[in-house]
Amino acid sequence: MDQDPSASGGWRFAQCFGDKGDVDDITEADIISTVEFDHTGDYLATGDKGGRVVLFERNQTKKGCEYKFYTEFQSHEPEFDYLKSLEIEEKINQIKWCPRQNSAHFILSTNDKTIKLWKVFEKSLRVVSENNLNDGQRPLPPPTSASALRLPRLQQQDHIIAATPRKVYANAHAYHINSISINSDGETYISADDLRINLWNLGISNESFNIVDIKPVNMEELTEVITAAEFHPLHCNLFMYSSSKGTIKLADMRESALCDKHAKMFEEEEDPSNRSFFSEIISSISDVKFSADGRYILSRDYLSLKIWDTKMESRPIRTIQIHDHLRGKLCDLYENDCIFDKFECTFSGDGRHVMTGSYHNYFRIYDVEGPNDVILQADKSAFKTDLTMQKPSLPLDSVDFSKKILHGSWHPRENTVAIAATNNLFIWSGPEMTPISTV
Repeated sequence: MDQDPSASGGWRFAQCFGDKGDVDDITEADIISTVEFDHTGDYLATGDKGGRVVLFERNQTKKGCEYKFYTEFQSHEPEFDYLKSLEIEEKINQIKWCPRQNSAHFILSTNDKTIKLWKVFEKSLRVVSENNLNDGQRPLPPPTSASALRLPRLQQQDHIIAATPRKVYANAHAYHINSISINSDGETYISADDLRINLWNLGISNESFNIVDIKPVNMEELTEVITAAEFHPLHCNLFMYSSSKGTIKLADMRESALCDKHAKMFEEEEDPSNRSFFSEIISSISDVKFSADGRYILSRDYLSLKIWDTKMESRPIRTIQIHDHLRGKLCDLYENDCIFDKFECTFSGDGRHVMTGSYHNYFRIYDVEGPNDVILQADKSAFKTDLTMQKPSLPLDSVDFSKKILHGSWHPRENTVAIAATNNLFIWSGPEMTPISTV
C-alpha cells in the first residue's frame, strides 16, 4: 500500500477514509466540500455537500500520523428563502476550529447563508443500578428501619461524543458566504460573501459589524467580487481579502470602522501579449492563505500559485505554474465549466512548502525556495499500484476533469496532508519537518 518514498520526495500514502468504489456510485451529498486540521493536528474535520461534519482523532496507539473516526453530526439542513424564492443548499462551505480552552471542542461551520458554532464534547451515559433495588432475584421487601433504606444509584454505562449547536449566526449575508476566519484574539471572526465582509463576536449571534462593503450603488457597475478572506495569524487588527480581479487587499481595522481603504494591495500587472477572452476568469483568485508567521501570502488562481512577500506589493516573489499545459484548452474548459473550479492552497506549518490540487486527482507540493516539485495522486488505484511520479506526463486527452482535488489541509506541526478526493479523505505523510527556530 505504501509508495516508494525515494520517488516522491519522501511522501507516502498513509490512510484513506470513505467508499473506494466507482465515482458513478457516489451521491452528490457524499462529496467532501471542506477539510481542516485543528491547531494541534490531533483532530481533523471534513464537511460535505449533504451538510454533515465528520471529525477524526489522532490514533495515539499507532506509530506515525494515523487517524480514527471520532464523531459525525448533521450541521446544516436544506432551507428555502421565501422572500427571494431561493433554495439554500446544506453544503458545508468551510469549517474552522476555535482555540481549545477546555476538554470540549468548538467548531464553526457555514453553508451559503448561515454560520453555526458547535460544541463537541464527551458525555457520560448513566443508568439506575438495579442491583441496589433487588437481591438479584426479586425486589427487596419494604425497609423496616431508616438504616435498611436503599436509594437508587446511578451507574456509568458508556461514553458518547455529543455535538450541540451553541450559536447560530444568521441573516447577515445577502450573498453566498465563501470564507470564515477566526481571529488570533480567539474572540472574534470574519465572514465574507461576494460583496461584504462582516466581523462577529463568537459570543454574540444577533449582531455583526460590516467592515468591508464593495457593493456599488448601481449593480450594473459591479466589476469585481470578493473571493476569499483570512485574518492575519498574529495581528488581530489585520486581515486580507482577494478578488475576482486578481488582487489581494490587506486591511487594518485600526484605521477605520469600515475598511474601504486598504493598507496594501498586492497585484501583478498582466502581460498584454497574454490578454484573451478568458483573462478575467483565470486571473480570479480562488484562495489566499497567510504563512504561519504572517510574513508571506499564498494565492491560487486557475493556472498558477503565487507567493507574495507582505513587504512587496508590486509582484509576487515566486509564481508556480500549475495548469500552464491547459492554456490551449481554455475554450473547452469554459464549455464544461471547469474553468470556474475553485482550487484551494495551503502553506506547510513551517512555511517551507506549499500545496494545491489539480485534475485527475493530482495534487502538488512545492518547495518555497527551491525547484523541488512532488506530484501525488489521491485515487482509489493508490491501493493497487505505485502512482507517485516526479514529473508525470499525461496526454491532455486522458486527463479526467471530473476528478479534481479542490480541498486540502496541512498538519500544523508535521508534514502530513489531508486531501479530499470526491467522497474519500486521503492522508499522506512526508519527511520529518525541520523544527522552526524561535531565535
